[in-house]
Amino acid sequence: MALEPGDKAPDFSLPTDGDGTLSLKDLRGKKVVLYFYPKDMTPGCTREACEFGEAFPGLKRKKVAVVGVSKDSVARHDKFKEKYDLPFPLLADEKGEAIKAYGVWKKKSLYGRSFMGIERTTFLIDEKGIVRKAWRKVKVNGHVDEVKEAIRAL
Repeated sequence: MALEPGDKAPDFSLPTDGDGTLSLKDLRGKKVVLYFYPKDMTPGCTREACEFGEAFPGLKRKKVAVVGVSKDSVARHDKFKEKYDLPFPLLADEKGEAIKAYGVWKKKSLYGRSFMGIERTTFLIDEKGIVRKAWRKVKVNGHVDEVKEAIRAL
């Protein structure tokens, strides 16, 4: 099931870096950039996280929350966040509950090998918890600018 603009975003409650917990309902009243990525400390995921980090102060001023989700552990998120000084929460979805609910667990292939993994995907969710935009198979270059433009258009 693929989430589309106009759909209610599935709620979740997941552990975060720093031993916290975050639920989507905790963010009601803010726009939310919820991005799913394959793995901490890999080149594309690091670039994406750092670009969201650079955009974060401007997004925060506009009452936009940024949240990253992967299957990595809280401990790995802590290291990733500290190493790159990321100013937003990273959620550890080790059981894949939100990953499946948002329809981003996909068959992928690399070097002729097929496997299941997270398809890099970003959702823009409005203040009432409704999906307003979904970017699938995200290419990191220019993506954060596309997200900022979509936020301006809301």
